[in-house]
Amino acid sequence: MSKIDMKDLGLSQRFAAEAKLYAGLYIGRIISQYKNLYTVATENGEITAEISGKFRFDVKALSDYPAVGDFVMLDRDEDSSGNAIIHNVLSRKSAFIRKAPGTSNDEQIVASNIDTVFICMSLNSDFNLRRVERYLGIAWDSGAIPVIVLTKADLCDNLPQKLAELDTVAYGVDVLVTSSISDEGYLSVKKYLGSGKSIAFIGSSGVGKSTLINKLIGENTLKTKEIRNDDKGRHTTTRREIIVLPSGGVVIDTPGMRELGIDSADLSRTFADIDELATKCKFNDCTHSSEPSCAVKKAINDGLLTEDRLSSYIKLKKEAKYEGLNSKQIETEKLTEMFKEVGGMKNARKFIKDKTKRR
Repeated sequence: MSKIDMKDLGLSQRFAAEAKLYAGLYIGRIISQYKNLYTVATENGEITAEISGKFRFDVKALSDYPAVGDFVMLDRDEDSSGNAIIHNVLSRKSAFIRKAPGTSNDEQIVASNIDTVFICMSLNSDFNLRRVERYLGIAWDSGAIPVIVLTKADLCDNLPQKLAELDTVAYGVDVLVTSSISDEGYLSVKKYLGSGKSIAFIGSSGVGKSTLINKLIGENTLKTKEIRNDDKGRHTTTRREIIVLPSGGVVIDTPGMRELGIDSADLSRTFADIDELATKCKFNDCTHSSEPSCAVKKAINDGLLTEDRLSSYIKLKKEAKYEGLNSKQIETEKLTEMFKEVGGMKNARKFIKDKTKRR
């Protein structure tokens, strides 16, 4: 088995110090997962591992299970005598979360310990400010630093206008412009890489994520497909994995990243401008609709804020509130909201009952 430089895989002093709390165990990083089995990179090479029975018994939530990108403590660091056993998951510095499949409200980790997440969007009909706001909310919530990567600049004839529009929603976020026919954009991405750095790409399928990753790797490891006529693209990534980059560091490529819901989003960072304006509204619970002395509405009237951005803010806040609820629970939440002025859900039921009697 070939030796692996764990520092290049992201093993920082922080993780090394925490690992010392587990005497007799070895540290590794999960690089892929298939059902209940994990491929883990250790300093002595890659090994197959599974969680211990005690770990499974003690786990309280789906998000406590190991995920791609996690640093874990194992009973061995070499591939001998069966699968290695994972006993502990070290505390995560960042995590991308999604609602688990099914009817429960449980959350699962899609990928963890990412330093920089590149939000990819092509400069053709995929360009959408509202989509950027969604992805920024998800990125800020994860703990990773977002960077916006605009792809296919060679297909755009109004780049300055697009950049000006993006500037109204991407506060404090670096924006890179790349082209499928030039290496300049690829080189601008490389400056965020290096030994110990972990990066990931999110964005619609077909916008050029795989093309960028292939350039970083230096070979066509990932399949790429063009955007379809409906501009939705085709899913090409079929497994979660960590790919070691020749220039140092790793890229975490997982299909689960494109399924992230708005339940895992930090809207306070994404809409810092609206939240700042809201502090100047006359009422603390201002909905920015028809209340007097609303600073947000005034900003719109003064041309400092767009109606579309406010609508997106309100829409995403509602989605975050209802994400993870079934249809009956959502209906209950909506009725409670509708009747909160007259006592909430109890009065809502009474209203509906009385209305039915009068028919």
